[in-house]
Amino acid sequence: MKDVLIQYMKRFSDLSESELRKLTVDIPVATFKKGTILLQQGEFPDKCYFILKGCVRLYGVDENGNENTFNFFTEEQSVTIFNQHTPDKISPYSLSCLEDCTLIVGDLATEQEAYDMHRVLEELTRKMIEEDLGTMRDEFSSFISSTPEERYQNLLKKRPDLIDRVPQYQLASYLGIKPESLSRIKKRSVANLRIVD
Repeated sequence: MKDVLIQYMKRFSDLSESELRKLTVDIPVATFKKGTILLQQGEFPDKCYFILKGCVRLYGVDENGNENTFNFFTEEQSVTIFNQHTPDKISPYSLSCLEDCTLIVGDLATEQEAYDMHRVLEELTRKMIEEDLGTMRDEFSSFISSTPEERYQNLLKKRPDLIDRVPQYQLASYLGIKPESLSRIKKRSVANLRIVD
């Protein structure tokens, strides 16, 4: 399973495969059943994750009790709640497994020790985070400047696997629309495809 991580790390490093394998020897891999809550909103986040297999949902509940989905993470994506800038350091989000998941689990408390032992790991991590932040910025810019229909079309282009992996009401929340609006958009999309054919 760590082969997924090694292939991903190759994108950010000139290290050989054998050197990367040495780096990942002590990295813990854990499996989680569908429905497992990795982090509850209001808890202190002390772990970070890299997804080898499965789908993890990032969501929160607002003061009115409404559940809002902010993102889905799938294979070859990292999941970390960065909240060191907040006074209480607690998470405004929850993380849950939408499928049975195999994850690399990092301990944020011992992160610096790992960097001290493997200096190259810190540079690798920085490059990965920079790419993640760039992707998130681009996705956010695209989201706020697009219509619900455009958001759905963009999802079909960039992350089509989510359509079958994620419950429709969560997908609708992620797109910023109601489930019934998503149903209408999907029907129009199918109808447009028939016209093009």
